[in-house]
Amino acid sequence: MVGMTGLAHFLDGLRCSICGALNVLWLDPLRGLIECHECGQTALTIPETAEEDS
Repeated sequence: MVGMTGLAHFLDGLRCSICGALNVLWLDPLRGLIECHECGQTALTIPETAEEDS
């Protein structure tokens, strides 16, 4: 399981798509990771980027 930093945020009301557990997901914004504290699954986040019209 990836260790979360002190800046991790609890994602209330969301369910892990792997194990189905509710309220066990944490977001680490510095690493761009979401981690399930029930099954240990991690996922990378992809930030939105603003595209300018040319």
